[in-house]
Amino acid sequence: MSSLAQQGILLPQESVLEVSKMRQDLYIGIPKEITFQEHRIPLVPSAVGLLVSNGHRVLIESGAGVNANFTDSDYSEAGAQIAYSPQDVYNANLILKVAPPSASELDYFKDKQSLISILQIGMQAEGYVQKLSNKKITALAYEYLKDETEVYPVIQAMSEIVGSAAILIASELMSSSSGGKGQLLGGVPGVPPTEVVIIGAGTVSEYAARAAFGLGANVKIFDTSIYKLRRIQRNLGSRVYTSTMNPSILLKALKTCDVAIGAILSKEGRSPVIVSEEMVTEMSFGSVIIDVSIDQGGCFETSEVTNHSDPVFKKYGVTHYCVPNIASRVPRTASYALSNIFTPILLNMGEEGGMDALLWKDAHARTAAYLYRGTVTNKFVADYCKLPFRDLNLLMATRI
Repeated sequence: MSSLAQQGILLPQESVLEVSKMRQDLYIGIPKEITFQEHRIPLVPSAVGLLVSNGHRVLIESGAGVNANFTDSDYSEAGAQIAYSPQDVYNANLILKVAPPSASELDYFKDKQSLISILQIGMQAEGYVQKLSNKKITALAYEYLKDETEVYPVIQAMSEIVGSAAILIASELMSSSSGGKGQLLGGVPGVPPTEVVIIGAGTVSEYAARAAFGLGANVKIFDTSIYKLRRIQRNLGSRVYTSTMNPSILLKALKTCDVAIGAILSKEGRSPVIVSEEMVTEMSFGSVIIDVSIDQGGCFETSEVTNHSDPVFKKYGVTHYCVPNIASRVPRTASYALSNIFTPILLNMGEEGGMDALLWKDAHARTAAYLYRGTVTNKFVADYCKLPFRDLNLLMATRI
C-alpha cells in the first residue's frame, strides 16, 4: 500500500471531505506591558497594517508602543483599534504579549481564549498555570517555539541583539565618562587592542564576538562543548581564540582581560557559576563584567541583579553590569525582530482557520504549546507545576 493511501486511511472523515481551508479572521489583542522595564511590543505598526489588510482585527491598548517609540497614531493609521483600558483589550480572542501575564492580568482572561507570550515558568508563582488551565486557555510560549530548521527563532533573534548590545554596553562602561578607566574598546595603530573574554559559545557569544572584532578587539571564547567551540570557530574564522573551560586557563585570561561576558544558557533551572568570587578578585582594576546569564542567576559568583535605571555596581574594583532583559534596552530593534517572527505565524493561523487549525497542521507551532484548552501539553511544565500531562499530538488527533 502506498504511503499516500496509508495517510488517507488514517485521516478523520472530516479531513477527507475537506476541499478547502476554512479561513478565519483573527481578533488580536495587544495589552500594554506592565512588567518592570519591559519596553518591547510584539507587533510594530507595519505588521499591524499587513494583518488588517488581510482581514484581521487588531485591538491595542493606548500607550502600548510608547517605550519603543511607536505612537497610538502610528497604530491607528495602520488600521488598529485603540483601547483605553486593559479590560477592553482582553475581549479579543487571541492575546499577544511579550512578557507573561501578571497575576492581575490573569483575572482579565475569558474562558477559551488563546495566549501567545513568553512563559518563564521558573519565575512564575505557584498556581499560575493552574489559573490559566481553569479558564480553558490555549497558550503558546515563544521560548519553546521552533522553526523549520529546529532553531528557536525568538531566542535566536533576542540573543543576536543581546550579543551585539553587550559589547556596546561594555564600550560605554570602559569610558571615563561612565567611571571606567578611559579605554577605547578595540584598538588603534600603536595601541594594544582590548582583550575580551566570553564564557559560552552560543548565539550571544557569536554576535558579541562579531561586534568586538568589528571594533578591533582580541576575543577569547570558553565553553565546555567542543562541538560549540568548533562551530563558533568555523563561523568566526581563525581570529578567535577558543578553549574548553579549564579553570587555570580561564583564570589566566580573566587576569589580563578588559571585558568579561558571561553567556551561559541553562536549558532548565539556574545557570552554573563558572567564575568564582576569588577569580573576580584577580581581575584587573577597572575591568568590566557583563553577565548576560543573570536572567538565570548569573555565571559570576559576584553578580547581583540590577536594572536599566541603576545598571552597574563595583566589586573588587571591577564594574558589574547585571541587567536581565538586555534586549529591552533597544526596544525598537527588538520589537521589529519579534514582529518579523509573529506576523507570519498569525497570517498562517488565519489562513489555516484559527489556533486549533494551526496546531493541527503545524508541528512546529505545537512545540510552543504548553496549554491546549486548559490541558497541560508540555511535559516540563506539567512536572514543574505538578499537573497532569497530555500529549498534544494525541489531543489533536482526537480533536477534543
